[in-house]
Amino acid sequence: MTAHGGHAPHEAVSTDSPVYVISMAAELSGLHPQTLRQYDRLGLVSPDRAAGRGRRYSARDIERLREVQRLSQDEGVNLAGIKHIRGLQDEVAGLQARVAELEAALATVAVTTIPVAVPMAPPPEPNPLYRSDLLPAVPAFGSSTALVVWRPQHER
Repeated sequence: MTAHGGHAPHEAVSTDSPVYVISMAAELSGLHPQTLRQYDRLGLVSPDRAAGRGRRYSARDIERLREVQRLSQDEGVNLAGIKHIRGLQDEVAGLQARVAELEAALATVAVTTIPVAVPMAPPPEPNPLYRSDLLPAVPAFGSSTALVVWRPQHER
């Protein structure tokens, strides 16, 4: 930031940087400043606040204002419907971010996990209740590393 509150020419400004006052945001979005205040009150667009409580809009806020206007004017969606749509869009974005975090964590675990061979216990002593005629002698679909434990239920 420069002394007069603007960004120096060499500083990168992200789409989330709150740099536009309400008059500039209104001009960029093609809306009246009072409309922007109404959208803020309704929670359709929530700009940051400057030290003096003045609204500061980001480029992303300007895009949201344009989208609200498009949905309202072109699609005939009322403001309550737009608020619901925005909430769902925000929820989807949050879920997508969470999925990306989990995929990254899973990839890290997959890279750092070393496969370990676990030795199998020796077969138990022959059981007189075991009936080999009820089980196939050879697995039907090739070899498997699955281990299935069956415990009979006790009669009550």
